[in-house]
Amino acid sequence: MTESPETPNLDFAGTTPYEDYVQADVLTHLQKPFTDDPGEMVFLVTTQVMELWFTVLVHEWETAARALREDDLRTALDALRRSTYELRSLNASWEPLAHLTPAQFNSYRAALGEGSGFQSAMYRRLEFLLGDKSASMLVPHRGAPRVHDELEKALHEPSLYDEVLHYLSRQGEDIPAAVLNRDVSDRYEPSPQVEAAWARIYSGDPEAPAARLGEALTEVAELVWRWRNDHLVATRRAMGSKVGTGGSAGVAWLEKRTTKSVFPELWSARGHV
Repeated sequence: MTESPETPNLDFAGTTPYEDYVQADVLTHLQKPFTDDPGEMVFLVTTQVMELWFTVLVHEWETAARALREDDLRTALDALRRSTYELRSLNASWEPLAHLTPAQFNSYRAALGEGSGFQSAMYRRLEFLLGDKSASMLVPHRGAPRVHDELEKALHEPSLYDEVLHYLSRQGEDIPAAVLNRDVSDRYEPSPQVEAAWARIYSGDPEAPAARLGEALTEVAELVWRWRNDHLVATRRAMGSKVGTGGSAGVAWLEKRTTKSVFPELWSARGHV
């Protein structure tokens, strides 16, 4: 019997080309629940999905940083724009966990042991790219040399925001030398002069390259804040004010995180326009 022309090829000598490209068999066999509670599988898969989105976001922001270093604004804006779609998808990942009751979470919480999201190396790289640097956050990864080396490299590289400020300086904006020459392994601290530069940019042509860059970064910053806030709300709902997994302060630590602005002068400058 002759198959119709619309019938796809179903006969392959080995694995399918789809499997070879996506590695779906690897991905779908990475889940190893520690309990029989059906909710643990949801928690585990959702967390792994988040890790994949962290990986994509690091790729996008490293692409944007590299492009800005080369004064390639178009490539940088394209990467930042893509990252906003990806951040929305990341933030939507909270939905399966956002309505956990304390009893539901407690049914498999012990399986985490000392595990905690703040130990995520890829999330730490994401935070480093946003300018939130801390050498102490390398300590949990000393037992994994490759991961530790990648994080240490990221610690000593300019953040995305550092590259933004160098780009603005090359475009004629008055960015102080102390900011441009700072130790990039330290956490970025707001600068009144950088705030004034953004205020000047926002007082001018909204279609100017620097203004378009500012709005792309603001969109990223807002979505990162929403991620942190959604994390806080989901944690508060699931465990209240108890100590977090891994010995963290739990809700108290997350509340502190939600008060920190990403790309801070982009927000404070708005009050001067």
